[in-house]
This record gives sequence, structure tokens and C-alpha cells, in this order.
Amino acid sequence: MPTPIKATAKGGIAASKSGAVSYVKFSDKLTTSINDIAKIIEQHKEMIDSIQEVALELTSSIGSLHVLTVKYARTANQILDVLLPILKNLPVVPKNVMQLLVNLESITQKIIDNETNTSKTITEVQSGLKTGDVNKLKAHAGQMQSLTRTISSIIPKQ
Repeated sequence: MPTPIKATAKGGIAASKSGAVSYVKFSDKLTTSINDIAKIIEQHKEMIDSIQEVALELTSSIGSLHVLTVKYARTANQILDVLLPILKNLPVVPKNVMQLLVNLESITQKIIDNETNTSKTITEVQSGLKTGDVNKLKAHAGQMQSLTRTISSIIPKQ
């Protein structure tokens, strides 16, 4: 007859003198792990909440900057739409000034063209941050990266 086994302190099994089989229960191991995770979260609660608050403020600031940028881009674009055709026919305007104005018009148009996508992304990320919806944040992480690339591409190289 085989020797009975029992759980060891390290979660294994060992022979028991009484003949009964004993073991470490999975539920005990999982409970210990969950309790450890809860302690870690509680220890870092202030940091986690601070990161969320900063992220909310950043998205709010980005949203405000976006509204301001689009407002002035529209104004500049309207002015350039009137001025460029006139200035193109004036021989006194240097070519480098004309090129600068054409580039400026292109930049303002890109800002205007991206307004809807940028606004939507900012709003969705802010919503995910407010509701603690990690899936929504994950879904929009790529859009935020795309938004950053778009903004970076608009910034003139020096």
C-alpha cells in the first residue's frame, strides 16, 4: 500500500503519518495572491489616483489648446484665402515671403482638416479617464499616438 501524502509548507505534498491525504487548496493560494494584490493597490492608491487626475487635466488642457488653435487657424486661413490670390499677382512680394504664406495656409488647413478627429479622440480619452474605463483608454491609445504624429507633422521643421 502506498504511503499517504500531505501538503508541505511550500505548497507541495508529503506523506502523512495518519494516512490521510492533505494538500494546499487552490482557493487558499488564490486568496493569498488576491490579498497581496489588494495590498499593493492600496499602498499605491494615491499615486494611481494622482496619475488619473493629471491625465484628466492634460486632456482638458489639450482640448482647450485645440479649440484655441482651430479658432486662430480658421481666422488665418480665411485671411490667407483672400490675400494669396492678390499677392501672387504682385511682383513686389518676394518669392520666399510667398512661399512662407503658402506654407502657413497649408498648415492652417491641416489643423482645420484634423479638427473632428482630434476633438473626438480627446473627448473619448477624457471619458475613459473619468469613468475608469480601461478598455476605452486602450482603444484610443493608438488614436492618441496618431494624433501626436499628425501634430508633429504639422509643426514646421527648423
